[in-house]
Amino acid sequence: MDCWYFTEMPYPYLPPASEVSTHWVSLSNSHFDPRKGADLYNRYLDEYMVADEAGLNLMVNEHHQTATCINSAAPLTLAILARQTSNARLLILGNPVANRGDPIRIAEEMAMVDCISRGRLSSGFVRGVGQETFAANSNPTQTVDRLWEGIDLIQKIWTTSDGPFNFEGKFTHKRAVNIWPRPYQAPHPPIWITGSSDLPAIRRAASRGFVFATFLQPYLKVRELFDAYRSHYELNGQPDGGGCAFMPLVYVADTESEAEAGMKELVWYLQGKSEPQFSNPPGYVPIETNVLALKGAWAGRTAAMRAQTLEVQREQGVVMYGTPDQVVAQIRTFYDRVGGFDHLLMMMQAGFLDHARTCKNIRLFAKECYPQLKDLPRTQPKKHLLTAE
Repeated sequence: MDCWYFTEMPYPYLPPASEVSTHWVSLSNSHFDPRKGADLYNRYLDEYMVADEAGLNLMVNEHHQTATCINSAAPLTLAILARQTSNARLLILGNPVANRGDPIRIAEEMAMVDCISRGRLSSGFVRGVGQETFAANSNPTQTVDRLWEGIDLIQKIWTTSDGPFNFEGKFTHKRAVNIWPRPYQAPHPPIWITGSSDLPAIRRAASRGFVFATFLQPYLKVRELFDAYRSHYELNGQPDGGGCAFMPLVYVADTESEAEAGMKELVWYLQGKSEPQFSNPPGYVPIETNVLALKGAWAGRTAAMRAQTLEVQREQGVVMYGTPDQVVAQIRTFYDRVGGFDHLLMMMQAGFLDHARTCKNIRLFAKECYPQLKDLPRTQPKKHLLTAE
């Protein structure tokens, strides 16, 4: 199992939640103090470097027009880390292809990062959450098709060395595609994709050998998603790629009481507010999906789950905290419950969790937990799951 350090780079200096209706899209940026922001950016980069030195891999993401994530241009962060770190694989999860508009630019940026890092890039592509359609002024009904067309084009760009070539898609029309530089890794960096409910997309990712990742969901739902991936991957996947990844909140400390105190700060992330017109704009998901959501089909990411006690969230695997041995036991239990997985993506900083405790969390996990998890075997599809879906 590979373990990855992650923070969304939050800006926590906000009005009380009771005084705002949303932390997305329309929260005034008058609340952002550039001096505090400068300190936070430099601190967060320092913590990524601590994680690299400790032996963890590094994950970055981006969101837009929100205080929960001021890493609004993740390729910039990735480029800095490519130069300033030495050991870690660098995962961007991911590039919001559907909202960025120019897949060629994305292909160029990632090829540069791959060369600067000498082949340490893992390139994730995402559709983007509903709120992103407002920041990008994009059409919610087109984001799925834009995502997959963009991925197709980027893969072709990375694997073509006798260009230029012409590309005529539904959304992208390019006369002469011939990027410099090419990626360091051949045929291209590993590709990741995320999902929380869309089984056809999961099967599509599996058939291409992409790594599939899901976040903050209870173990029964994660098992369903991973089983869908594994069954289709076995039939159609590529032998040198693929795998499953999961992201919980993780806090490790010398005592359980200290870990619980740290986790109470990490769950600041779960309390972020978004009005429904932002999080689920018309056309972003099919009507049938909205009906299932209203029935509680994805309870791990709803207000109901987020309002549960830490004990319930820990039992479900959404949060993992305690002493090193306790956290290892929780990860192993989750691993068994979901049929195994390959990558643990750990949000280890959020809210007001300070630099000293974040670094202790990183170092303690890397020293005491990671050695007990590295040898967990890669997941194997269950033979009874194999179907020609």
